[in-house]
Amino acid sequence: MNKTVNQKAWFLVLPVLVLVAFSAVIPLMTVVNYSVQDTFGNNVFFPAGLEWFRDTLQSDRMWASLGRQIMFSAIILAIEVPLGIFVALNMPKKGAWVSVCLVLMSLPLLIPWNVVGTIWQIFGRVDIGLFGYLMAQLGIDYNYTQDALDAWFTLVIMDVWHWTSLVALLAYAGLQSIPDAYYQAAKIDQASRWKVFRYIELPKMQGVLLIAILLRFMDSFMIYTEPFVVTGGGPGSATNFLSIDLVKVALGQMDLGPAAAYSIMYFLVVLLISWVFYTVMTNIDKRGGA
Repeated sequence: MNKTVNQKAWFLVLPVLVLVAFSAVIPLMTVVNYSVQDTFGNNVFFPAGLEWFRDTLQSDRMWASLGRQIMFSAIILAIEVPLGIFVALNMPKKGAWVSVCLVLMSLPLLIPWNVVGTIWQIFGRVDIGLFGYLMAQLGIDYNYTQDALDAWFTLVIMDVWHWTSLVALLAYAGLQSIPDAYYQAAKIDQASRWKVFRYIELPKMQGVLLIAILLRFMDSFMIYTEPFVVTGGGPGSATNFLSIDLVKVALGQMDLGPAAAYSIMYFLVVLLISWVFYTVMTNIDKRGGA
């Protein structure tokens, strides 16, 4: 029996494909074009081969920025994932407080990135900021504009405040999908709270936790607006992450060729790590369905 396939559905997808082509593919091709060319101005270009990629790979400045970026993402994941799980485990499962908690947890996610940076820029100031004033009252010499450790501490606390609720909401969704029969069986077996978490809740949250880790890694690895507003990459180059350094090369120095090569390599790193996460999640789903 021949099965008829209706291809008319592609016409519904076509506008999306056109939009993606104009908003993503065409700009990407422009960046690729700049990455293999050089110019002396007047819109006159000549081939440069892989020179910009070679220079970028040999740049100590790029590797230093990459190290800071990886360290920031690692710290963020190490704090936000366990904290988000802890919050999700302690959120109410039933009743009116569920809606209240969900709304409160969603509020930080609704604040635009530049507003978050502005809030913490003022909040952490030693002259008018509440956080800076609190640190001074505790006898702590805190100044994120002059001390590298204080700048890192401020950015980490800011990101934890802004994005932990995303991990908590995803973990909470995973917990809500667990049937009550699992908890009833654990109660009959007199399983401890740790064993319930280890053998029931954590396995059921694996899928959503991997999604949370992927989203938080991608966002923290490409973070720009918040640290740029708060520290501008300083003091010195202490918080000069890859994204900030890339903008400085492209707009500050107007080195379009090196910046294009820089951005392509940046894109490939994010794409590679996202592919790894996708492969892991797919394998987990296959094992779960087996």
